[in-house]
Amino acid sequence: MSVDSKASAVSGEVWLIRHGETEWSRSGQHTGRTDIALTDHGRDQALALARPLAAQRFDMVLASPMSRAIETCRLAGLGEEMIVSADLHEWDYGIYEGRTTAEIRETEPDWSVWHSLIPHGESVTQVEARARGVVESLLAMLAQGASAGQGGAGRRIAVFSHAHFLRVLAGCWISDSAAPGAHLYLDTATISIVGFDRESRAIRRWNARPEGCE
Repeated sequence: MSVDSKASAVSGEVWLIRHGETEWSRSGQHTGRTDIALTDHGRDQALALARPLAAQRFDMVLASPMSRAIETCRLAGLGEEMIVSADLHEWDYGIYEGRTTAEIRETEPDWSVWHSLIPHGESVTQVEARARGVVESLLAMLAQGASAGQGGAGRRIAVFSHAHFLRVLAGCWISDSAAPGAHLYLDTATISIVGFDRESRAIRRWNARPEGCE
């Protein structure tokens, strides 16, 4: 599918929300399949998301199956609307799970999740394919509202997920490629918004911290 093939028929916004702090996000350890809980600070961050999210109406709320994303969604006030989607889980880091980039580069100086092999995990191509599928699903959800006469401009979907996957998702939203995600830094408990600029899919806001969320 070309980047803008559905844009003429679809509008609306997708709010991308990264989960709050965990012990591993604080230390920089790669956290893919490990189901690690929020820290106390991470829970405070999630609570700070409630105010800006309560000011919006969401037609759908999606969350990764990992507890850090689910708990963030609940503390942010959207738990009752939440639908858990396995497609939103974080990158599978394989043998690099739980290790920091600095630790990995002690033996692999040029290592990067964006271009290096990840034994027993997901390649960037595999994560990109998963994210492109999510983009297709999001576009279909927005289109359903427009076809039902609800007015696509007012439709919003919230997505609670993880740093690397959300970065890949944003890259696929604007270019059908994971590559732009390498240049999109994302803090914990932040809100980013993807949507449209006229007929083109666009990033409308990135890495916004709610007031009181440090």
